[in-house]
Amino acid sequence: MSVVYCHIFRRLISYNPYRKKSTTMPLKRVFFWQPNAGSTVNSQILNEVSQCVESINGVKEGRWKATLTFYKPMLRDQALSAEFPREFIGISLPEQPNKYYFVLRFNKIVLESDSSIQLIMEKLQSYKSRVALNFEGFQYQLGDFQLRVGKVVPSHSENLRGIVMEVEYLPISSLEKSKQIMEEFFDIWQDAISKRSLPGRFIHIEPDFSDYGLADHYTSQHTAVQYTHVTSQLIASVQAVQTGRN
Repeated sequence: MSVVYCHIFRRLISYNPYRKKSTTMPLKRVFFWQPNAGSTVNSQILNEVSQCVESINGVKEGRWKATLTFYKPMLRDQALSAEFPREFIGISLPEQPNKYYFVLRFNKIVLESDSSIQLIMEKLQSYKSRVALNFEGFQYQLGDFQLRVGKVVPSHSENLRGIVMEVEYLPISSLEKSKQIMEEFFDIWQDAISKRSLPGRFIHIEPDFSDYGLADHYTSQHTAVQYTHVTSQLIASVQAVQTGRN
């Protein structure tokens, strides 16, 4: 990473290397819907998934929304373009309304800032929003589990881009200790949703959190990294469908 790039990025987010990381929180996994070959996501599938949660006694608690934004640098000198990250992403999460997260997937960096950083970015005119995706839907309580099921849509459109599901296990914040019970829950979930014969399935591809310097105890930074990787998978899935059509 170049000296110029480090200087610009740290200035932008007021980066403090001694800032404490996010406090631990209940562990969650973020899944995305992968359509079968030749099929696409649609609102009917989302409705069926929501009904499936209720069929296994999930209690609807209200709505939720997270937003992921791709930023592009406002370059006055194009010669500096190589000094900026290829993928600069900002994420707001419903469980941390006063925080904002930045993820640089190719550089393996995740950082937490106050939500006011978005106003600072506008005033500095260093970065501009290129596209924003909203993840929004309903939240359900199911014993010690909390599920969030929602659609993925551009911020200024209702054009469905994907379907996501968060599974949060409330008693545990350790990635290692939660593996077995999360896998057992997902087996039950897969069995319930398979009875509806939907054209696809939910996929979870866990990032290597250690690449981002994240420990075993779960934080909101883990969630931000997961949303970044899920978004890349959704984009790849949409591109694959479009290629198949052509």
